[in-house]
Amino acid sequence: MRIIALFNLKPGISPDEYLAFAKTLDLPTVNALPSVDSFRIFKSTGLLFSEDPSPYSHIEILDINDMDQFGADAGTPAMQAIAAQFQGMADVVFIGTEEITA
Repeated sequence: MRIIALFNLKPGISPDEYLAFAKTLDLPTVNALPSVDSFRIFKSTGLLFSEDPSPYSHIEILDINDMDQFGADAGTPAMQAIAAQFQGMADVVFIGTEEITA
């Protein structure tokens, strides 16, 4: 399963503050989970072929190899602390996806 998170930083959270959290704690910890094949974070640059800004400042993409294991991984005290810190920094929407193939 691929999980897509769309989010904006909360008022008072600087992009530099979030970037430090993402690089030093969030990315390395989540990528080390046995249930995660890949965790990447992107900064939005705008709407394609438009001068309009994106409705979201950041996007996370998580490729999960085992949702049951991911639930267990996410429930650990270390991950709960990271999730709480992230929730304090961002207004986020998580979207579960299933790939459509031909």
